[in-house]
Parts: sequence; C-alpha cells; structure tokens
Amino acid sequence: MIRTLSLLCLLSVSVPAQAPKKILVTGRGVSYIPEMKSLAPNVTFVEGRRDNMLTEAADADAILGEINPELFRAAKKLKWVHIYSAGVERHCFDSFINSNVTLTNGKIIQGPEIADHAFALLLALTRNITKAVSERPKEEWAKGEWKAIELRGKTAVIIGVGGIGSQIATRAAAFGMTVIGVDPKDIPFHPAISQVVTPDRLDTVIPKADVVFISAPHTPQSEKMMGARQFELMKKGAYFVAVSRGKLYDTNALVKALDSKHISGAGLDVTDPEPLPKGHPLWKFDNAIITPHIATVSDGVGARYHELVIDNVVRFSKGEPLRNVVDKVKGY
Repeated sequence: MIRTLSLLCLLSVSVPAQAPKKILVTGRGVSYIPEMKSLAPNVTFVEGRRDNMLTEAADADAILGEINPELFRAAKKLKWVHIYSAGVERHCFDSFINSNVTLTNGKIIQGPEIADHAFALLLALTRNITKAVSERPKEEWAKGEWKAIELRGKTAVIIGVGGIGSQIATRAAAFGMTVIGVDPKDIPFHPAISQVVTPDRLDTVIPKADVVFISAPHTPQSEKMMGARQFELMKKGAYFVAVSRGKLYDTNALVKALDSKHISGAGLDVTDPEPLPKGHPLWKFDNAIITPHIATVSDGVGARYHELVIDNVVRFSKGEPLRNVVDKVKGY
C-alpha cells in the first residue's frame, strides 16, 4: 500500500541539485531525526523550538513542519517547506505563494483512513445505527420499526477526487454504488468512477446523488461550493458527508436542509465554525453525526507519514524530485 501511494503522489518537480546545508525540523518529524541523519549524512538537522526557530531558520535550506510570515522572512536561504497535514490554506500567505520555495504536504497518504471514516459516518446513518446507540442505555431489545437503506444501486457524487476522494470512490463502488466525481483536474482513469465533471457542472450531477461526499481542499474557488442552491438540488432523502474542510459547504443551508427533512442525514467530521460551538443548531439533529475532525486518525497513517518525510529528505539531499508537491497558487 505504501509503495502504491508513493508512486501515485510522485511529481516531477525537482529542487536545485545543490547539497542542502541544514533542515529545521519541528513536530512529528523530530522523532525521525536520527534516521534522517543516517540516510542523509550531508545534511545538518536541527530541532526547531519556540526559543530558537527564528535564529535557526536564518540559514536553513528546508523546514519540516510549519511556515508563517515571520519564519519565512527569517529564512533567507529557504528552498523547501514540508507541511505534515494535507490542508495548506493557513500556510499559503502571499509572500510564500509568490516565492520559488517548494511546498510539499501530507496529501494522498491520509486517504485510506479518511475514506473509512466517511463510510463509517454514512453507514451509521443509512443503517440507522444512531438509533441503536441512543437506545442502548435502556438495555432493551427493541427492534420496533427499523428503517434502513442499502447502498447497492445508489449513486454517490464525490466532490474532490484526489487522494481522499479516489479512496472513497473505491469503497463506494465496492458497495455497488455508481460513482460520479467532481474535480477541476483531468482525473486519470479510475475503474470505480463512471463519470467526472468539472465544478462548474456540479449542479447537473447533484440531483442524481443519493449521497454527496465533500473531500476537496479548501481554496477560494471551493469555499461554499455546496451552497443553498446545491442543497435544494439534492434528491429528497439523500445524505451529505463532509470529511475535508467545513468551509466547503454553507452551514446555514445544511441546517435548513436537515430542519426541513429535505435530506435524510449528514455525517460531519469538519464544520464551519470549527470547533462547533455549544448551542449551534447542528447539535440538535439526531440525524446529524458530528465527529471532532478525527478522520485522519488511524493505526496506519503514522507509517505513511514517516515513509513520505524520510523519502523526501533523502530526495532533497540528492537534488531529486520531491513527492506531494503543492501548487501554492491553487492551494493543493
């Protein structure tokens, strides 16, 4: 799996083939320093702390973990920044976007667990598991009138067919669903996806959906792309699942769709605002499952984070193409 994902996210963008002098390391990458030293002996690795970040950044060729305007101004020799997360929007400020510094991130490697989580949310709704959970404290074997739907023969519209969306598509097809993707890029052939449309054609496929998945990155172009009009176009009784960024959908429009019972339920790992405050209308719906942005958590993702960072450090030390390069202007 790791090798397959590695090949998928290899991009032909290279760093100038001069030996880097120093990499400043923060966050999860600190624990990788001993291994990185052994694999890239021509590199000096320095642990970045609050008290030394700006000083050590001054002659750093790369930074693993974060970037902000103050740090960027201090890093005069910077050539590469790696962000551990898939989302990069809070790191893409103007001076960094307009620079020649390469940005890589954790896209693609988070796909399997986020796709699993998306289906966990969907199945909890379609199989009415929420009802069983809520009635458990009664300790009663109360079948009553149980309502559930099967996914076979249903249609899934997946907004954002990247590292996450493609994994959702694979799972949806395995359940016997027809899959329609929505993405601005030309998507390579994917056996699970029957059709791909660009975002400007979203309204033509939304009415076909029995479930709409949001798995796109947050950019100025994608913000609130699921707005009031799109929720109105959804099939009555359809489901909505969001696992990438909360700003991609209009929260008020979703509340209205749930309140009017136009849609049957929503599974949300991401919200806007986030964290979702106490008293927010979304909390009141029994058919809205809300998890605290934990879809990226799994027992397998750590190994993929590790493999990606180590591989990219070795590549950087040799002036080879880096994996998971981000288009800073587009934001993904």
